[in-house]
Amino acid sequence: MSALTVALDIMGGDNGPSVTVPASVQALSLLPRLNLILVGDLSRCDALLRQHGLLSHPRVRLLHASQVVGMGEKPIHALRHQKDSSMRLALELVKSGEAGACVSAGNTGALMAMAKCVLKSLPGVDRPALVKGLPALGGKRSYLLDLGANVSCDADALLQFAVMGAVLAERVEGIAHPKVALLNVGEEEIKGNDLVRHSAELLGQCPALNFIGFVEGNELFSGKADVIVCDGFVGNVALKTAEGVARMMADAVGMGGRKRTFIGRIASFLLKQRFSNLNPDQYNGASLLGLRGIVVKSHGSANERALCHAILLAAGEVKAQLPAQIADRLETVLSDRDQ
Repeated sequence: MSALTVALDIMGGDNGPSVTVPASVQALSLLPRLNLILVGDLSRCDALLRQHGLLSHPRVRLLHASQVVGMGEKPIHALRHQKDSSMRLALELVKSGEAGACVSAGNTGALMAMAKCVLKSLPGVDRPALVKGLPALGGKRSYLLDLGANVSCDADALLQFAVMGAVLAERVEGIAHPKVALLNVGEEEIKGNDLVRHSAELLGQCPALNFIGFVEGNELFSGKADVIVCDGFVGNVALKTAEGVARMMADAVGMGGRKRTFIGRIASFLLKQRFSNLNPDQYNGASLLGLRGIVVKSHGSANERALCHAILLAAGEVKAQLPAQIADRLETVLSDRDQ
C-alpha cells in the first residue's frame, strides 16, 4: 500500500461524479504524493474521467462498481444487498490494505453500518464515533464528537471518545496536550445529568487526558477546548443548530444566493474578508474514529472544494497513522484503569 492512498466513492453525494471527479483532480494537484483509487460505475463516468485526464493518470487507479447506494437507502438493506456498491468496495480496499482511507459523500447511515461491518472496531472501542473539526476563535479548531453515530452512550463510551478525540487533535493538528471538555448545560460540577457527571469523574481520573471540565453550548467556537465530548444526540443537535445559524447569517447579508442590494454586496465582501477562516468548505469531512481503518464522511451537498478538503483530511489521517495511534493510547488508558 502506498503511504498516501485514498479510496474515493465517486458515486456518493447529492451530485455524484460531477463533484467527486473534479475534486479528485484538485486533491491530486495539491498533494504530489497522493494516490487515488476512484470507485464507481465507470460506464457512467467515462466522459468525465476522460475530460479531466484521469483515465491514464499515473496516480489514479479506477475500480468498477456495479451498484450505487442511494441517499435514501435503508442502511440494513445497503449492508445486505449492495456488496458491489462503490461505497462497499471503497471500504474493502481499506480492509485489504490497498488504500489507507475511504472517503464518501454518500448515505451516512449506510456508510457507518458498512464501515463497522467491514473494518471492525479497534481493541478497546465499544462504539466508533463521528468527529468533526469546528472553527474557533484565534484561527483554532475544536473537535466535536460524537455527532450522531451513537444516540445514547454510557460514561465508558464518552471516555473512549475523549481519548480518540485527543489523539486526533494531537497527531493531526499537532496540539500538545489537547484540552478536553464535556459539553454540558453549565460549567459547575453539580450541573448536568448523571451521565455527564459520571463521565466527568472518569475523564478527570484519566492521566492520559488534559481534562478541563465542562463547556456550555455557547463556548463551542470559543477555542476554550480542543476536544469537546458529548453523546451523538446532543452532538448532532449542536452541529445542525450551528449550521442553521450560519445559513441564516449568510442569507441576512445576501450571501445565500438571494438578490443583493449594493449595501448587501459590500457587507458580504467585508464579512468574507473578515471571516474567511470560517468558510464551511474548510471544515467539510467528519471522521469515523475507532475503526481498524480510516473513514471520512463528506457532506452530501459538498461542492468540489469541500470534497477536496475531505480527501486531504483523509490523507492527513493516513500520514498520522491515526488508527494505530488511537489503539496504542486506548491500550495504555485501559491498562491504567485495570491497575
